[in-house]
Amino acid sequence: MITKKDKKLAQWTMNYALKNGCQAVRITVFNGSSNSIEVRDMKIDRLQQASEYSLMIRLYVNGRYGSYSTNRFEKNELKKTIIEWIQATGFLCPDEARTLPDASLYYKGNNEDLCLFDETYEKIDPDKRIEIAMNVCDEMMGKDARLISANSSYSDDQVFKYMITSNGFEGEASETSFGISASANIRGLGESRPEAFWYDSKVFLKDLETKGIGLEALKRAQQKIGQRKAVSGQYHMLVDNMNSARLLSPIINALYGSSIQQKNSFLMNCIDKKILSDKVRLRDTPHLPKAFGSRYFDGEGIATHDRDIFEEGILKTYFIDTYSSNKLTIPPTISGPSVLSVDKGTRPLNTILTDLDKGILVTGFNGGNCNSTSGDFSYGVEGFLIEKGELSHPISEMNITGNILNLFKNVQEIGNDPKDSSSWKIPSLLFDKVNFSGL
Repeated sequence: MITKKDKKLAQWTMNYALKNGCQAVRITVFNGSSNSIEVRDMKIDRLQQASEYSLMIRLYVNGRYGSYSTNRFEKNELKKTIIEWIQATGFLCPDEARTLPDASLYYKGNNEDLCLFDETYEKIDPDKRIEIAMNVCDEMMGKDARLISANSSYSDDQVFKYMITSNGFEGEASETSFGISASANIRGLGESRPEAFWYDSKVFLKDLETKGIGLEALKRAQQKIGQRKAVSGQYHMLVDNMNSARLLSPIINALYGSSIQQKNSFLMNCIDKKILSDKVRLRDTPHLPKAFGSRYFDGEGIATHDRDIFEEGILKTYFIDTYSSNKLTIPPTISGPSVLSVDKGTRPLNTILTDLDKGILVTGFNGGNCNSTSGDFSYGVEGFLIEKGELSHPISEMNITGNILNLFKNVQEIGNDPKDSSSWKIPSLLFDKVNFSGL
């Protein structure tokens, strides 16, 4: 945790830097720890414990900017180091866009607890961590004679952060996370070796789904047996909630101020323009309790707020941090999203696919990319051919191509099934007229 001593040291560090040539300073103290266990075929393959205790200082010196960190907290050492950092910053090229945010934008505190920290973290028995990982692996053992290897992992971490700035911000935050995963590799037809993965993650250990993870990974590997290409052509594409965020990622990346400023975005000058299907309402909801990504302030101390990103397909905002704001001479918004959510539809994936006469269910991506300036994409995919509302056979080694904006203009339906184990809560998505390359 962050102690009173840590806070006093941060205050002292800031004041010392200001007295020795800095015009502005931001100090962040990090304190955290993590544990991870990996199991292969019921044997511990890797066990790791790590901790972090560091001070990061950002210095603004005569129009120049430098960022430094240390894990040495003795004042006598810090005095010498701070002077050296200030001198080093003086040799950098000037960049007048590097400033602290306007103080009026800072988070002012006194909001309700977001419930992001599990107080039982320090009381967790190390044997309990191993037991969870072992049990997940054991779910796969002996269930299929074709099993080549069964792997599982457990991880957890706790993070504390305290931040102050020389123009009036002070804030702290703490959070925990717990994760479990499994992967199964089995013998398929001929030389093929299908492999599949499943996971869960939560803010609180008691909410972590520790049962059924291994069985789901094994089931998904079994379903891949007999994968083959389908005939090339245009299909309906249904993307499950494990992979829908992958398609949204290029659009989110195009909204960052850095991309706009560098003219490396296919969404430049698009505010208040209809970009996506009117079925798409994408929001940032940063104050959602017990949700990964929730926060009251961003990395600069700017207060977070609920905001529409796309409303009925119309772009409403960019992610503009202070630096990009100064460069672009436009008002800042926020440095990046916190908890992304697409408004849910009414039906789950399994019901949506029953209405498809012919389509492809995508359950995984295998490489590919999206051009950040044009939005043109090419992705390798795997999944299942859908015929007359049922899964026909597993497919692999197929590509989808097109333009990401055209793709999202053709959203036909949004599922009601976002995963709550991520800060991106994106349901299953159904697209029309997607180009697939196969046979």
